[in-house]
Amino acid sequence: MRKNNRGALIVFSGPSGSGKGTVLGEYFKSHPEAAFSVSATTRKPRPGEIDGTSYHFVSRERFEEMIREGEVLEYTQYNGNYYGSPAGPIRKELEAGRDVVLEIEVDGAMQVRERFPEALLIFVLPPSFGELERRLTGRGTETPEEIAGRLAAARRELRQAHRYDYLLINDQVEEAAARLGEIIRAAKCTPARNELLLQEFSEE
Repeated sequence: MRKNNRGALIVFSGPSGSGKGTVLGEYFKSHPEAAFSVSATTRKPRPGEIDGTSYHFVSRERFEEMIREGEVLEYTQYNGNYYGSPAGPIRKELEAGRDVVLEIEVDGAMQVRERFPEALLIFVLPPSFGELERRLTGRGTETPEEIAGRLAAARRELRQAHRYDYLLINDQVEEAAARLGEIIRAAKCTPARNELLLQEFSEE
């Protein structure tokens, strides 16, 4: 039986305060077979960050070379630095049969969709906008102006949520992580992902 043993590429997005990183952390606890894509950046490492684990730290010249050579699946610029997802390690993990998760912004997700149409796009959001505001305020690490900026950015991102394959509401972290697993399992059962199997049944 010719099953598709290639891993799935999963794009995970959501506004600041949606808890997407926390949900992913919980998901990986029970799915160690999945891989997390480590982004590349041209910014300098911060104290405690480890090259290859926190980010792949590269020069601006090297990153621009990666763009020209098609070595990044998606990229963006923020505060004068490049950030992006190296394509080589992702393809290697997928070919080995491992699912790969990218935690990236909406613009990057749309770039991935163009270059990798079979990617599974999941958008994370809290139960309500009021809850999102409560979470951001509860951090106690930002000024009211900064929180207002994050909320405005969240509204812009939420307007793009319809372009994703699934919405994942993060009300309780453990439940959201479990639903994430269910979504990924369901996505692997689509006809588009199992063309080899269907072809075997259609052969005479």
